[in-house]
Amino acid sequence: MSRNGSKPTLKIIPLGGLHEIGKNTCVFEYEDEIILLDAGIGFPSNEMHGINIVLPNTTYLQSNRNKIQGMVVTHGHEDHIGGIPYHLKQFDIPVIYGPRLAISLLQDKLEEAGVADRTKLKSVVPRQIVRIGKHFFVEFIRNTHSIADSFTVALHTPIGVIIHTGDFKVDYTPVDGEHFDLQRLAEHGEKGVLCLLSDSTNAEVPGHTPSERSVYPNLDRIFAQTKGRLMLTTFASSLHRLSIVLELALLHNRKVVVVGRSMLNLIAHARNLGYIKCSDDLFQPLKAIRHLPDEKVLILTTGSQGEPLAALTRISRREHRQIKIRPGDTVVFSANPIPGNTIAVVKTIDRLMMLGADVIYGRARGIHVSGHGAQEDQKLMLALTKPKFFIPFHGEHRMLVKHGQTACSVGIPEDNMVIINNGDIIELTEDRIRIAGKVTSGIQLVDRAGVVQEKVMKERQKLAEEGVLTVAAAIDWSGQLMAQPEIHLRGVVTAVERSLLQQLIIRAINKTLDLHWEEFNQYSVDWAGLRNEISSSLQRLARRELQSSPLVVFLLQTPERHQPILSTTVERSTASVV
Repeated sequence: MSRNGSKPTLKIIPLGGLHEIGKNTCVFEYEDEIILLDAGIGFPSNEMHGINIVLPNTTYLQSNRNKIQGMVVTHGHEDHIGGIPYHLKQFDIPVIYGPRLAISLLQDKLEEAGVADRTKLKSVVPRQIVRIGKHFFVEFIRNTHSIADSFTVALHTPIGVIIHTGDFKVDYTPVDGEHFDLQRLAEHGEKGVLCLLSDSTNAEVPGHTPSERSVYPNLDRIFAQTKGRLMLTTFASSLHRLSIVLELALLHNRKVVVVGRSMLNLIAHARNLGYIKCSDDLFQPLKAIRHLPDEKVLILTTGSQGEPLAALTRISRREHRQIKIRPGDTVVFSANPIPGNTIAVVKTIDRLMMLGADVIYGRARGIHVSGHGAQEDQKLMLALTKPKFFIPFHGEHRMLVKHGQTACSVGIPEDNMVIINNGDIIELTEDRIRIAGKVTSGIQLVDRAGVVQEKVMKERQKLAEEGVLTVAAAIDWSGQLMAQPEIHLRGVVTAVERSLLQQLIIRAINKTLDLHWEEFNQYSVDWAGLRNEISSSLQRLARRELQSSPLVVFLLQTPERHQPILSTTVERSTASVV
């Protein structure tokens, strides 16, 4: 029993990863203790101008920082560990446990961000159990995914065992020989699993997800048939795919040139830890490419998702200083576009083709398989663990709903599962599951300079969508314009002639001064208040005369200061950033 006599309750609070793909972050809370499971990043949508990454809102964790006992990492993908350096700048995490590869990658991230002293990193091995705080024992169970060294987690709590699958598929012929520990899952199922939180990414896909090994013969055929230079792009973190590609490069006598920081970094860590086994002489520096025969070259590159700054994207735009596409080159996309990236990928393919490359891509070519389990894999997970309660996790809304339907088909009562949102508080007892409220959730947007506030993001959207109108005016002590205002338009489409627009702006400023000068000139002139009033009138003028709502920047030159007072007005719109 808990201190107040009621039944013990475990709270599960997702801060990211629900109704979306990315920024997977989950809170487990029992009494006065919190542990975190993963802390990933998301990727910006097209309207998030200048944004590099998207983080979950961590207000709840900052408010409860004293309860945080530690963190568990399931694997090394960016959508599961990428947010940790940013979070450590806001609150300490006493200890972080995870697989060797993820911890190795994380160590570099923390040192680069200057926060390595804010936590202790500890690597774990399969079936190891660690204690975090007074109430949590965490068991790491080997699973199979698109990156090596990936775990499912069994969380032993005072009310029962909670299993969080992490990202998974059931691969019976894993590239690295590390098999899914299905036996251990079945043992937990026999003893009793209170609740299962399971990966829903491929809940709409029937059947089993094919083994990673299934791409080998199709890639082998491409290697054998390609006579010129071969370029191949895939997810930098698809370690098993990279291992296959390197194996084929050796078999077909091609030297490998790696282009792209993230891919270089992951291959280096994987080789150090023994997940990729190949000799040093397989690799060549980029500058050596000109001295090798075309048929002896394999260029491994980032850019499978059409990312603007990735190597292959820059190559397709003729912006890469050292690699230029030539007729006879073959480019292989060993990856499918994730939701939201399709247009960028297609444009990259088009540009490569126009430069003369033979581009091999698409699901029908059999050169990519998912790292997430389809419906039959999900059924197997449910059948082995036999949970009393079920929470579809990690996926967009339709995926969560479909996964719930799959669970019902194998015997999970509908009343024993919940479809949840980020920020929902799931209260779990030995005999009940329910949504008991909500904490602050949402997103934080980060560019190269740091966190971007909502006001700044709205200004960027306004600039991108409707341009900017800048007006500079000087006003004397009597409330009169001292000269004609200076006007600048950028990105604004208008049929109004510049001379007429200037007359309208002068009229609007003079009208505001006539109506409000006395109001703002009581004991001393309230220049800031006057500036805001004029700025609002110019915003109304822009809407009326320009038939648009540009960002209005009003610079006020006053007689008592040499620096202009700057005002920006952003009209409220239906678009919003949470």
